[in-house]
Amino acid sequence: MRALLVDDDRELARLLLEYLGAHSVTVEHVEDGEAALTRLAEGTYDVVLLDVMLPGADGFEVCQKIRKSYDIPVIMLTARGDDTDRIVGLEIGADDYVPKPFNPRELLARMRAVLRRAQKPEKPSQTSPAARVVVGPLEIDVPAHKVTMAGKEVSLTSFEFRVLVALARRAGETVPREELAAAVRGTGKTETDGDYDPSVDRSLDVHVSHLRQKIGDDAREPKRIRTVRGVGYCLVKPS
Repeated sequence: MRALLVDDDRELARLLLEYLGAHSVTVEHVEDGEAALTRLAEGTYDVVLLDVMLPGADGFEVCQKIRKSYDIPVIMLTARGDDTDRIVGLEIGADDYVPKPFNPRELLARMRAVLRRAQKPEKPSQTSPAARVVVGPLEIDVPAHKVTMAGKEVSLTSFEFRVLVALARRAGETVPREELAAAVRGTGKTETDGDYDPSVDRSLDVHVSHLRQKIGDDAREPKRIRTVRGVGYCLVKPS
């Protein structure tokens, strides 16, 4: 794995280079967003570790610039643990968000997780879930990562796509938040595994809100993706 670390904390960078290097991760370190964009233009990386509090353009602005040009996983790092910052990071395209201070082992696990999620799925076998899912005007080509609504292509992030596939494969049923969160994270774990805390994790709501906007649903009175309070979400089947 090859990672680009964007952080002006040199001591943290030294520790991460040492720890990640011992686990077969090649880390290149830069201290500001401009240098990060230059490195991305010149080289190939598997993941970007991006601090929010950077000199010059902050991490949110840098993340937006990365998203305009590159389809590379981005994990944001920050000493600001505010829920709002975390949601903003996800809204602008970050794949994960790790508050400082963090355990390097956890960061490595999250890096591996976002890489698994970013990998294109293999062609399905006869026993695999359906490669094409159709719910009324909504059509999903799972292997191609392509979604159309009434024949018009819809551009989704990898998180949004996974949530939509999980809902579409069980259209007409209420899918629990725990299952949708597991689909987003690519872990397969549920709340009973200790991987999901619905009281603090609001990122799923952000992805669903974006999905509604992109498939033409009314956020105030949703007709396509219905909220089942205290349980989860349901993709409504056309009658």
